[in-house]
Amino acid sequence: MICMKQMNLNVTKDFERDLRRFMKLRGIRVKSEAVRVAVREAGARAAPVAEDDFHSWLGMGLKAPLREDLAALSEDDLWS
Repeated sequence: MICMKQMNLNVTKDFERDLRRFMKLRGIRVKSEAVRVAVREAGARAAPVAEDDFHSWLGMGLKAPLREDLAALSEDDLWS
């Protein structure tokens, strides 16, 4: 396995603020460790799941915006 020994990042003020917040929430003192943890967790979330595992779908319908005007739409409008 080949490991990257160093990586340099130019970050925005927003990134810096969010990284500090992440560090505080996780109790991480070193920025480089916080970035490693965040990347590791993002990679784990992005990893493909088994086709029959629908656990990640739970609650997705609740995140969709509600449309209160559906009664006034035609069937064609629903799919556009």
